Amino acid sequence: MKHGIVCPAQCLLAALLATTLSPAWAQSPSQYQTGSSVVATADPPVARPHTKPCVVTLLDNQAFADFNNKPFTFTPPANCPGPWARVVFTGDFSIQAGVQYDRTAEVFFDNVDLYFGTTAEPLQNQTDNWHVERDVTDYSALFTAPQTGFASLGNLIEPGLNSVIFGTFKLEFYPANFANPAQRTADAVLPIPQNGGTVGISTGNPQLTATFNFPTNVEAAYLDVYAESQYYEEQWFLCVPNTLAPELGDCQNTDFREVEVSIDGTPAGVAPVYPWIYTGGIDPYLWIPIPGLQTLEFKPYRVDLTPFAAELSNGQPHTIGLSVYNAYNYFSADAALLLFQDHGRSTVTGAVTQNNLTAPNPTVTNTVSFNASGVGSGNVITSNTHDFTISGYVNTSHGRVTTTVHQDVNFTNNTYIALTASNQEIQNEVQSSTVHARTTTQDGPVVSTKETDVSYPFSIQLSDTFLASGDVPQVTSVDQQYRVNELDAVGPFPIFGSSTSNEVKTTDSTEFVLSNGGYYLGPSTGQSSQQTYTYRDSFGGCYNRTITAANLALTGVENRGCGPRWQW
Repeated sequence: MKHGIVCPAQCLLAALLATTLSPAWAQSPSQYQTGSSVVATADPPVARPHTKPCVVTLLDNQAFADFNNKPFTFTPPANCPGPWARVVFTGDFSIQAGVQYDRTAEVFFDNVDLYFGTTAEPLQNQTDNWHVERDVTDYSALFTAPQTGFASLGNLIEPGLNSVIFGTFKLEFYPANFANPAQRTADAVLPIPQNGGTVGISTGNPQLTATFNFPTNVEAAYLDVYAESQYYEEQWFLCVPNTLAPELGDCQNTDFREVEVSIDGTPAGVAPVYPWIYTGGIDPYLWIPIPGLQTLEFKPYRVDLTPFAAELSNGQPHTIGLSVYNAYNYFSADAALLLFQDHGRSTVTGAVTQNNLTAPNPTVTNTVSFNASGVGSGNVITSNTHDFTISGYVNTSHGRVTTTVHQDVNFTNNTYIALTASNQEIQNEVQSSTVHARTTTQDGPVVSTKETDVSYPFSIQLSDTFLASGDVPQVTSVDQQYRVNELDAVGPFPIFGSSTSNEVKTTDSTEFVLSNGGYYLGPSTGQSSQQTYTYRDSFGGCYNRTITAANLALTGVENRGCGPRWQW
């Protein structure tokens, strides 16, 4: 099943195809360099069909040494006409030795965001490099005609200090055949904002909006959402209630953030915000050579807007809105709207029949208190829950289709805060962000369901000691996780199930040394990290890799089995 559209035979074949690719995953990629500080991740490559691709280069070894966008033009590959079995975006980066901050990198195609991530910080004595890739098959409608695009990677160069970043970006087009069928993809992919780039969401600009005149035959719609925390909110998960912010010198508005999606001002969906940490975040040594989860390539969160399909098709302009609850300064946001149209009818009708989604209403319990000397401790517990149902129907050329989206969305952050008599500041937190989603689609007598469980477990232990010299020794441990379980069924019969688990654990001790009125980073002590990525599916697909590092160098790569066969 794909996008709530019943396709048992096609999806079964696609799942079997993916399974045939899993042995290739088990090979250790040649880019792993044991004993090296060069970037290493355990993430698997995108599974490719067994057809020969046509590769189109968008930019080749492009230098990024300023804040100007780098334009490119695209022509569809003549030898690989669509529809395609798969389309894959790839990016290869390198950064010269130097000292600088991490940067944000994006690639826009016809103003739609194909890639969004951040860069590694440079190594002091050698060139660093890394590879990213994304399955963009759903965006195939963009690639059927000549287009323009641009890469955005602002990079301030200061001679003798900062270094140039280089990037090569390509699209791989895999032809479809009987064994590698083309799946149904969106008929239109619309950018938000419409002029490309991202928009900063803050108290001064609280919402990103775009207004469209949609086709009058939309039967399904989805929104891929990005929200990158920036500036004062870069580590939003460490923010505290406004009453504590001045005392602790921390960011404000509590540690709860969530993307709110609206249609014409009416709540239409929510997207949890992943606690990304960039390679310069908290302690840069934590992320050498293994970066945080998704740091180099963010995963968008997909919001199902299909219950609103008939409303979007009514011939009137409609405004899609994005906001980030509690954002103040600021989140960089954009989105892509995917529309599936009824190819047998130019106009569809229908209605939204249920929508009880409301705005967030978090609860905050604050037991932190300090005495007259500024010594004290306590906990801040922040939580929010959505339990909502949105349902709608559309009268199509193949009958009435009713889509019901039910989601149970929960967020909790429990942070222990202490200021001690020895000038130590402690902030230890455990955060949980989960979504249980069940989408039911009734197309005539056929009822299909898609259940998805998303979980972002996250914890951090952070201790700073403020010495009389002005130096600040810091000890940090971080555990980031990303878990997704999916199950597709038609009636009572399961069709396909999968589970993905990705985890990075890292720890380090360092010291921020005061010199000439500013701080520089002292040496690392006892740094170690580990990433484990596991994927399993109901057709025997298996990927399980662990990489380890210590003292800022890769120490091991291990491929493991996945244990017992998938159980429904």
